Amino acid sequence: MAQFEINKGVGRSVEFKGLKSQYLFLFAGGLLGMFILTAVLYLIGLNPYICMVTGVAGATYIVWKTFVMNKKYGEHGLMKIAARKYHPCYLINRKRIGTLIRKERIK
Repeated sequence: MAQFEINKGVGRSVEFKGLKSQYLFLFAGGLLGMFILTAVLYLIGLNPYICMVTGVAGATYIVWKTFVMNKKYGEHGLMKIAARKYHPCYLINRKRIGTLIRKERIK
């Protein structure tokens, strides 16, 4: 009879070096963007040392900021931040109290 191993990672979020789920995409996209920016600056004809410094500094900032956000906001933090924009700060109701309490008449 054949024996199969059970995949213990089913249903868990993806994690790499402490970065969880959406931060991995932010991390990879940021580094890819910095690579493309550095290549474009080099192809334009900018000094190669300036291109390297720009690329290394930008990549370092992206790595640092991604890990800071991962630690501060957690696994679902980016979704919570995005949802906060659509949550109203306060509600305004300008109807009189009597009209709120009274039942509406069926016509």
